[in-house]
Amino acid sequence: MLEEYRTVRTSGSKEVVIRKSRFIGHVMPVDSEEEAAMFIEDIKKKHWNATHNCSAYMIGERDEIQKQSDDGEPSGTAGKPILEVIRNQGVKNVAIVVTRYFGGILLGAGGLIRAYTDGAVLALEAGEVITRVLRREVFVEIEYTWLGKVENELRSRGYMTGETEFTDKVKLLCLPKNAEADAFMAWMTDLTQGQALVTEGRRIYFSEGD
Repeated sequence: MLEEYRTVRTSGSKEVVIRKSRFIGHVMPVDSEEEAAMFIEDIKKKHWNATHNCSAYMIGERDEIQKQSDDGEPSGTAGKPILEVIRNQGVKNVAIVVTRYFGGILLGAGGLIRAYTDGAVLALEAGEVITRVLRREVFVEIEYTWLGKVENELRSRGYMTGETEFTDKVKLLCLPKNAEADAFMAWMTDLTQGQALVTEGRRIYFSEGD
């Protein structure tokens, strides 16, 4: 699993008019090629009367899956520019469709490349590019006498935390970055003089700022 990666927070669309042609950039976060294909098909159904619905997507930790479609535009003028935007923006696990409603003025190859590039950039803006950070669940079980000290230290160091359970003891959920989790657990053991029961759980991606 990657320690962090850039993607989009949500699906969205933005439109621009270039020499009377409407270009609508659509984006969606996807985790599989099947999801990407379904998204593209949904856009094609919604904009069935558009002149073109050109698309590209990039999926996988190492960008293993990369596909593009010019959907009837001259070869290399639509799908490739969209894919280049995805690549140049450093995002992954995204699918983009740029819909074109022809306005009567031919743009030429260079004009088409610029227009589809602009449409893809607008799509990413609509989806809001974010960084997803891999964190690890670390459960810290302590006596109530340690609660104040542990909470103060977590707060002062800016560690992300989740829900706290109160029973005969206190069980805190801490969410350090995955790469820092081993050091965090050692630090927590030292902080509580070995009296805390420190265990680890799942590895989960969180959006930066969550």
